Amino acid sequence: MKARSASAPMSVKELFTIGIGPSSSHTVGPMRAALCFATTLTEEGLVPERIRCDLHGSLSLTGQGHGTDVAILLGLAGESPEQVDPDAIDGIVRGIRDSGVLPLAGGPEIAFDEGRDLVFNDSFLAEHPNGMVFTAVMADGSRISRRYFSIGGGSIRGGAPAPLPNAIPPHPFESGAELLKVAEARGFSIADMVRANESAWRSEAETDAFLDEVRSAMFASIDRGCQQDGVLPGGLGVRRRARAIREELLRRGPRSDPGMVFEWVSLYALAVNEENAAGGRVVTAPTNGAAGVIPAVLKYYVTFVHGADDAGCRRFLYTASAIGFLYKLNASISAAEMGCQGEVGVACSMAAAGLSAALGGSNAQIENAAEIGMEHNLGLTCDPIGGLVQIPCIERNTMGAIKAINAAYLSLHGDGRHVVNLDQVIETMRQTGEDMKSNYKETSLGGLAVNVVAC
Repeated sequence: MKARSASAPMSVKELFTIGIGPSSSHTVGPMRAALCFATTLTEEGLVPERIRCDLHGSLSLTGQGHGTDVAILLGLAGESPEQVDPDAIDGIVRGIRDSGVLPLAGGPEIAFDEGRDLVFNDSFLAEHPNGMVFTAVMADGSRISRRYFSIGGGSIRGGAPAPLPNAIPPHPFESGAELLKVAEARGFSIADMVRANESAWRSEAETDAFLDEVRSAMFASIDRGCQQDGVLPGGLGVRRRARAIREELLRRGPRSDPGMVFEWVSLYALAVNEENAAGGRVVTAPTNGAAGVIPAVLKYYVTFVHGADDAGCRRFLYTASAIGFLYKLNASISAAEMGCQGEVGVACSMAAAGLSAALGGSNAQIENAAEIGMEHNLGLTCDPIGGLVQIPCIERNTMGAIKAINAAYLSLHGDGRHVVNLDQVIETMRQTGEDMKSNYKETSLGGLAVNVVAC
């Protein structure tokens, strides 16, 4: 697996994006790819007679359970994950399917026969397990084709424009060791260093405001998840539990029982991932399948830590971002490549580092927290039942959040010195992901996905 070069730095705006569920790699990424292809055509004044999309590999094997088909229709019709109204999605898709007509990028109408033009092809493209090929068929019979790859966290590779202007951050780093070294040399905390790096693209005040928006969106997904009930879509009959659990916790009165803290944290994560499974608005953190871990731990900090404030929340998110960058640079956050260790495991590592920072941890303690968070998620498979981001994904986020809190406090009890460092655990995750059989990497061909159905 090839790491990104220093000439392609990452920003918090790449790592945290506000979109819709149920999957960043199978919903958000394909929607962005479809929108990119459709927009490219219309900007060049090209109106094809029809468009075909071939979904390959994991996008084919678990695409319908992850809403990839819906995402493609929405993207081709001009909708983006950031702007689409989740409550309007059913109507938009139903209109396309009933009429057989697609408004290309929201503009000219072209014929679209989903049974013919949206093809689930189980074969894998060589470049990445999440591959898509879009083909525009013109009136004269000529064809225009583009390949895109959904590489995790909603990011795409292919014909998409670069997400950031070409700029060099003042304090670049590509490893955990380099992160600590540069921060020490500059006299920075990890959070301060990331904040300074973001100034390559925008003012520090603008980045602060963006992270405040991210936090608000995370907490809104918790609130909405706690208000909804009923059965999640997809056919498994999974009932939402967050609302009933919240009501029960409130009935039990003041949070005097220490054990209730863990129940509240689990509730926060559960609420977000039930909202994600329903196709609601969530923040990729760093993916949708793991979208509940960081919000739950951040909500824990705000709710249960004395002295928590806005500055601490930003310190949390800046620090978590630094750790997320390292996983994207040196491994992957795509479950199709790494299994769930690359999603919930990475989110746990990021959240542990963020909480350690918010609680006053040193840079060395923060790096230790991140290492602990991943070390105890190594080998975590991705085998969702029915290809849905429900079982075991929803409950797995509650476990990841609790582990992250534990990892943060363990780090604060030490002085930052430890046997296994973050770079070693990231490399171990990468090697483990490459060795893991494809059946256990978001294909629904092994594990729970097979054995539960067979029972």
